[in-house]
Amino acid sequence: MYLPTSHPWAEGETLGTYLEQRGVSRRDFLAFCSQMTTVLGFAELMTPRVAQALAAVKRPSVVWLSLQECSGCTESVLRTADPTIGDLVLDVVSLDFQENLMAAAGFAAETALHDAMKKNFGEYVLMVTGSVPLNDGGIYTTIGGRPVKEILEGAAKGAKAIIAVGACAHWGNIQAARPNPTGAVGVSDIIKDKPVVNIAGCPPIGDVVTATIVHYLTFGKIPALDYEGRPLFAYGARIHDQCPRRANFDAGQFVEEFDDEAARKGWCLYHVGCKGPATFSPCPIFQWNSGTSWPIGAGHPCIGCTERNFWDTMTPFYGRLPDVAGFGVERYADTFGAALAIGAAAGVAAHAIATGVHQVRERRKLRVLENKGEGGGHGHD
Repeated sequence: MYLPTSHPWAEGETLGTYLEQRGVSRRDFLAFCSQMTTVLGFAELMTPRVAQALAAVKRPSVVWLSLQECSGCTESVLRTADPTIGDLVLDVVSLDFQENLMAAAGFAAETALHDAMKKNFGEYVLMVTGSVPLNDGGIYTTIGGRPVKEILEGAAKGAKAIIAVGACAHWGNIQAARPNPTGAVGVSDIIKDKPVVNIAGCPPIGDVVTATIVHYLTFGKIPALDYEGRPLFAYGARIHDQCPRRANFDAGQFVEEFDDEAARKGWCLYHVGCKGPATFSPCPIFQWNSGTSWPIGAGHPCIGCTERNFWDTMTPFYGRLPDVAGFGVERYADTFGAALAIGAAAGVAAHAIATGVHQVRERRKLRVLENKGEGGGHGHD
């Protein structure tokens, strides 16, 4: 993706040859494939297949549309501390149109878009960032004098796969927050005849985009999706269930103010607004900035940005969610201990009573038998 390179792509060249020319060893390539296999949720036995498919793949065409957005998602996907093999996998993509990166502008850019779609019709991958405004004929975002809804629909017709990157493309994001003056919606609200992969987040983690592309290049199809169209390998679990501070939640250890002692100790941020219990995201696993950190790791509560309508449903961001199932083991240990003690005492008492009743019944039976035995003996004599 327009990364600096001393070895430009040759026509028909495979990714394997390209990486070799770039000095990437076979060992490093296999390590990357193993990592992607794990991220995608496959068994390690799938690594050779992923490696074989990626090594043999040729340069697919990508058309990237930027609609009603701030370009933060584009920055998130492209920024990296240093070029990685993941970047090189993205480099295998022929990015035939991306307004933020290409040198062309105006009529030249429009020509590049139409030429790319015509040349690769039915084969190109369509990536979209930004929402689609519908109110007032879509006048709130136009490109080349055309509403972006019209541009999106035209580009989607020839796309083999569609990837909506970020919360704006997913469902509309802050533009769609009440009262939604532009009538902003997501890509899947417009494109109904093809599946749309939603890489959720504001902005999303770039590695999720990389892994999605790796899956597509390996298997020739999009990954399994959840009910929101998000890849299950990334959005199949709640932050709450993957969070390193979950033990503090279970122990009843909460930050009450951002500068208190609990905050310094790295305790749970639930009481200061963390939306992790209601948010499905890979943030604790993938993290940001080449795996350096993530919001909760930096001491800030999750705001739920991978969830639809989070600007309306998750605000105020520092307000506590309704009670989440769980209990503080340490905080309520005495209460639980007392309850258990009472329960144990009740159990002992119940056992004693039952034992006493049983013994009384057994003694009565024994007397009856003894009386019968005595009567029978006298008769026999």
